[in-house]
Amino acid sequence: MEGFVVYWVIVLLLLVIGIIQLIIKSVKNQPLKPALRLIIASVIMLVIGAGACAIILSKLSISH
Repeated sequence: MEGFVVYWVIVLLLLVIGIIQLIIKSVKNQPLKPALRLIIASVIMLVIGAGACAIILSKLSISH
């Protein structure tokens, strides 16, 4: 159970750090590619994690 919590905390941290970097780098007119990579990675992890949770929950509801 702790693994799920750690996973979602990492996803949230990557997303927040990516958004903060995007804002700071856009204000300073620096390249946005590293910040966009973090945001894309966090979105991919979010989709994978949500899909895994949906599969786990569907398996739990099927078994009686």
